[in-house]
Amino acid sequence: MYPQLYLKCICSSFAHVAKQGCQSRDAIVSISLFVTSWASKDVVWNNMLEKDKTYTRDVHMMENHPHLQPKMRAILLDWLMEVSEVYKLHRETYHLAQDYFDRFMATQRNVFKSTLQLIGITCLFIAAKVEEMYPPKVHQFAYVTDEACTEDEILSMEIIIMKELNWSLSPQTPISWLNVYMQVAYLKETDELLIPRYPQATFTQIAELLDLCMLDVRCLEFSNGILAASALFHFSSLELVENVSALKRVEVEECVRWMVPFAMALREVGGSPMKTFTGIPADDMHNIQTHASYVTWLEKAHSYQDVELERHGNCPVPSGVLTPPLSIEKTEAMVRVDATELKIRPRMRTPSPQRPLPK
Repeated sequence: MYPQLYLKCICSSFAHVAKQGCQSRDAIVSISLFVTSWASKDVVWNNMLEKDKTYTRDVHMMENHPHLQPKMRAILLDWLMEVSEVYKLHRETYHLAQDYFDRFMATQRNVFKSTLQLIGITCLFIAAKVEEMYPPKVHQFAYVTDEACTEDEILSMEIIIMKELNWSLSPQTPISWLNVYMQVAYLKETDELLIPRYPQATFTQIAELLDLCMLDVRCLEFSNGILAASALFHFSSLELVENVSALKRVEVEECVRWMVPFAMALREVGGSPMKTFTGIPADDMHNIQTHASYVTWLEKAHSYQDVELERHGNCPVPSGVLTPPLSIEKTEAMVRVDATELKIRPRMRTPSPQRPLPK
């Protein structure tokens, strides 16, 4: 469990945020959000809100795929985080890939688990081309599947996915919302929203909670802005969340409550230390997606959910929540069995081979 001193430091880091009354979400943050010389702050804010309404997800999407289980989605996304870390992809890239995957799956019926890895790696391939300055090549994405997916299959699936998504590839992701909330919390009145000015360690801790809870398919019940605000709440206060997001208590309380078992699991394991990456500037280090034992932590979170269900008697199990195993302690070997069952064969501890230059 996190030391109490650590939690106090996290909370005190937000203590300077000015108190201000919240009216409506459309009005308040456009007043205090940021100063921009390159665009109207009202237009920027309203565009962000509109994206949250436009890019919707379907929490019931797994019902369209009787051959799949929610845990398969969790294992796939966990693997995509590992691929992202190996190739030093940004958090935004991974979150875009997760959004593409969930929205694409909502448009499909009867997807088999043998196709799941191809869909996932293709979503990450698309996201990297959207977000990264120097995205990995298609052969590098094919390589990490250990020959489960070929380059041609990835390129063919790319067209299928983008057509099904109607080429809508720019959602306001939870991590981008968190970035905005953190910047608003630390901005001075004359600052522009160009260079982040907030503690990187605090950002990565909150991002880790987001990454964990979003492995649970029930995250799709909530908008991305509410997910980010709820994660921020677990490291700060309701007052700060209202000030930086203009969301009311009634709008976030359900998500905050749902997120409690995930926060408890993260505190139990202690989270992960901030990682460093060669070749990445220090001021961009916190933006690189990292991987941890998320699937194991997810099982711990579900065990906390199970305890809460027993405590409250006959309360129904929330839709989409994975049923925890009989043993709370799920071993890494069991996780690897799940990955094999899903035909995910990660091969990422060595760099991908360089293609020979044409003669």
